[in-house]
Amino acid sequence: MPPVTMIVIGAGGRGSGYAAYVAEHPEEGTVIGVAEPRDLYRNRLAEAHDIPPENVFTDWTAVAERPRLADAVLVCTHDELHADIACAMAEKGYHILLEKPMGTSEQDLRRIHAAAANSDGLFAVCHVLRYSPYTQKMKQIVDSGVIGDVVNIQHLEPCGYWHQAHSFVRGPYRREDESSPMLLAKSCHDLDWIRYMIGARCLAVSSFGTLYHFRKEHRPEGASDRCLDCAVEAECPYSAKRIYLGRIGCGETGWPVAMVTPEETLEGVTEALRTGPYGRCVYACDNDVVDNQVVGMLFEGGKTATFTMTAFSQVRDRRTRLFGTLGELRGDGKTIEQFDFLTEKTETIDTAHDVADFTGYGHATGDAGLMKAFCAACATGDAGKILTGADVTLETHMMVFAAEKARKEGTVVELQL
Repeated sequence: MPPVTMIVIGAGGRGSGYAAYVAEHPEEGTVIGVAEPRDLYRNRLAEAHDIPPENVFTDWTAVAERPRLADAVLVCTHDELHADIACAMAEKGYHILLEKPMGTSEQDLRRIHAAAANSDGLFAVCHVLRYSPYTQKMKQIVDSGVIGDVVNIQHLEPCGYWHQAHSFVRGPYRREDESSPMLLAKSCHDLDWIRYMIGARCLAVSSFGTLYHFRKEHRPEGASDRCLDCAVEAECPYSAKRIYLGRIGCGETGWPVAMVTPEETLEGVTEALRTGPYGRCVYACDNDVVDNQVVGMLFEGGKTATFTMTAFSQVRDRRTRLFGTLGELRGDGKTIEQFDFLTEKTETIDTAHDVADFTGYGHATGDAGLMKAFCAACATGDAGKILTGADVTLETHMMVFAAEKARKEGTVVELQL
């Protein structure tokens, strides 16, 4: 069958990453159009994929105004644009791959859900964690029944000290009014993952979370507004010089340096730190999203789960424990330890060998797994290959909104779908 034709809407890190998968797997798909307002990013993706000039757009609305140009669109713009774009493309009949979060409000979620239901196209949200070999192996173990009924899940998202500083203190997701709450911007992946594993509908949630550390009152004595001019920078683990110039010095490019400036050189990054948002002191920013949060969840049948997000950790994979009636699973994103109550033996399962074909892709190769599944679904018309459609995403995003309501109001919130 012919490869799936695609238009990338939003040619930043996520859009260009998904497009790179297609370029490396031309038998599965091909990028034939791009819509991106920033000249450098638009032109770079157009050149990389030999996109004809008539299919290169500065605004997504130009795609919506044209007759359908491709089989699918990859919507990888800023979060607040998702609803308008997804609804317009659904009306055109495109298959849609929508970057998470699906929407930033309950109203937008329901708009997109209705548009997807009324469209002839397939619809998928980029909850990439579901598509990794690690997740699929763990789900296989859970569904086999060898640990009995899963009664409780403990799940940790160690965001990491410098990742928090990069994305949620200095970066574009630092403020709720300009993006979304931390739980939606970063951890909707995780609540979706918990729902996938526990296999039951969430009934109620509670939550606590604060902006504990990245505040002006924790600013060290002698600190400057910018790291390049700071007398105490060398003693600060959140130093922009350490995070970005240190990577350039080691020859590292790509994320997160590419977010600072497209000119990934010592001179380019230095200038960006001197003038742009990523060079600011983490104690002198305008951030307001939490840097630590816990969520408690009650599911049908009396099952429970707890989720913790913390900035104050090494940057590493999620850590999870699943407690069943016959055994326990412990996972770190690559390795799964399965403990059996009856034999009191532990089996260790390494899922890393399953990722050989997808080296270089993010989220434990979940990015590649998502693209592979989406391409196959579009090529065959088989929606069953999509693990994260509109229905389940609406449900898990509503868990996020309920948790935020519980955190802000200090109450337990029952879910209403």
